[in-house]
Amino acid sequence: MSATPAALPGDPSAPAPTRLQRVLDAIERIGNRLPDPALLFVLLLGIVAVLSWPLSGVAWEAIDPRSKAPLVVNSLLDGESITAFLSAMVSNFTAFPPLGVVLVSMLGLGIAEHTGFINAVLRALMQVTVKSLLTPMVAFVAVLSHYAVDAGYVLVTPLAGVLFYAAGRHPLAGIAAAFAAVSGAYSATFLLPTPLDPLLSGISQSAAQILDPAYIVSPVNNLYFTACSSFLVVGLVWLLTDRVIEPRLVRSTQVDGDAGQMPSFDDLQPKERSALWYGLASMVLAGVVFALAALPEGSVWRGTGGGLTAADAPLMRSIVPLIFILFLIPGVVYGVAAGTVRSHKDVVAGMSKAMSGMGYYLVLVFFCAQFIWVFSQSNLGVLLAVEGAEFLKAANLPVSVTLVGITLLTASVNLLVGSASAKWTLLAPIFVPMLMQLGISPDLTQAAYRIGDSSTNIITPLLPYFPLVVVFCQKYVRNTGIGTVVALMLPFSVAFIVCWSLFLFGWTALELPLGPGSSYVYPSQTG
Repeated sequence: MSATPAALPGDPSAPAPTRLQRVLDAIERIGNRLPDPALLFVLLLGIVAVLSWPLSGVAWEAIDPRSKAPLVVNSLLDGESITAFLSAMVSNFTAFPPLGVVLVSMLGLGIAEHTGFINAVLRALMQVTVKSLLTPMVAFVAVLSHYAVDAGYVLVTPLAGVLFYAAGRHPLAGIAAAFAAVSGAYSATFLLPTPLDPLLSGISQSAAQILDPAYIVSPVNNLYFTACSSFLVVGLVWLLTDRVIEPRLVRSTQVDGDAGQMPSFDDLQPKERSALWYGLASMVLAGVVFALAALPEGSVWRGTGGGLTAADAPLMRSIVPLIFILFLIPGVVYGVAAGTVRSHKDVVAGMSKAMSGMGYYLVLVFFCAQFIWVFSQSNLGVLLAVEGAEFLKAANLPVSVTLVGITLLTASVNLLVGSASAKWTLLAPIFVPMLMQLGISPDLTQAAYRIGDSSTNIITPLLPYFPLVVVFCQKYVRNTGIGTVVALMLPFSVAFIVCWSLFLFGWTALELPLGPGSSYVYPSQTG
C-alpha cells in the first residue's frame, strides 16, 4: 500500500481548517483557560459564601418544604458559620457518599486488572467472532470494559483498530466503534453495576437530602435502564459504523501508516487460556453461592419487608462490597493459575496500584465534599429548587420537555467539564431538589443526566483520553487530527443523544422500573 505523505504545518498545500475544526479549536482554547476542577469547586464555594451574605437579609416568600416555614438563606461569613465549616471539614470529606464506594470498588477491579484477568477476558471475547460480527463484538467488549473503569480507552480502542485492520476493514472504523461504545456510551452497562453507578447515586443522594434529609437513593437505581441501554448502544454502533462511518472512510481516507510496524493480535497462550477458565469458573461459582444465600424467603440479605431491592435491604447496602468480591476472587484465581500471583504480596500490589492512581480523585472529592456542605448549609440549593420549581410549574411544561432540557444542558456542559462526577456534583444540588418539587424522582433525573453526560464525551478534545485516540488513529492515517476524530464521532454523538432520550421516554411511558428500589415520582411510591 503506497504511502501519501501528509502536508506539513504551514505548507501552502495543506487544506484550510474546516468550520468544525475551527469551532473545536475555539472550544479547546476556552476550555484550557478554565481552572482545574478542584480549584473550580473552591471558587464556587467562595461564590456561594459571598452570595449567602446579602441574600440572608432578604425576606423570601418561598416556603421551605422541610419546615413549612418561610425560607431563610443562611450567611456563611459570620463567625459561627466559619467555625462550623472548619469543624466539619474532615467529616465532610470522610463521610462523602461516593468516596468509600469508589475506593472499595477499585480495590477489587485493581486486583483483576493487575493479575491480567480483565485483559484476558477482553482478548478472548475479541477472538471468538467472525468478520461480519466484528463491529457488534467490539461494541460489546467496549461496553463490558466499563467494569475496568478506564481500561477500555487504553486496551479495547487500539485493539479494535488492529482487529479491523487484520480483517481487511478500515482500522479507523474499528477505533471509532470502540471509542463510541467505551466513552460515548459510558453509562451503558451489562448486568452488574459499574463503579459509576454508586458514585452518581451517592451524589444524587447528597443532593436529594438538601430537600429531604431522610431520602435514600439506591446505588443501582438506574441498573435496569442502563443494562437495556447497552443493547441500544451496541445496535447504534453497529449500524453507524457499517453503514455510515466505514463507507465514508473507504471513500475519503487512505491508510498510509507503516503497516509493517502494526502490532499483531496475539492469541491467549495455553496457560493464559486455562487460567481464564479457572477465573471465570470461580466468578460464576461465587455468584451461584451468593444467589443461593440471597434467594430464600428468610435470607438475611432481605429487608424488613422481605424484599431484596428495598432501600433497607442488606443486599442493596452491600452492592459495592459485592463488586469488590466478584472481581477479587477471579482476579486472584486467574493470577495463581497464570503465574502472575505468586504470593499475597502480589495481591496487595494490585490493590496498591489501583489506589496509587486515585490521588487526583481524592483531591477532587475533598473539595467536592466541602462545596456540597456549604451549598447545603446556605439554603441556596433549596431556594433555587423552590423558585425553579415554581417557574417550571408556571411554564406547565411536560415532564418529557423538562428531561430533554436537563439532557441537553448536561451535554453542553460536558464539552468543557469532562468528569462525570464533577459535573453531577455541580448540577445535582440544583436539578435533583428542583425536580423533586415537581414530583420527579432523583432516579429519573439521574437517568436523564447520564444520557447527556455520556453522549458528548466523544466529541470534546477536553476529554483526557481524546488526544490518545488521535494518536491511535495516526498509526494508520498519519495526518489524523482533532477534526478527523470529531468527524468520525459526531454521528455517534448525535445518534446517542437523540435515540437514547427517545428510549428513556419509551421506558417511562411503559412504566418499566429504572432499577432496583427506584421510582419515577417523589415522594417515592415503591415502598
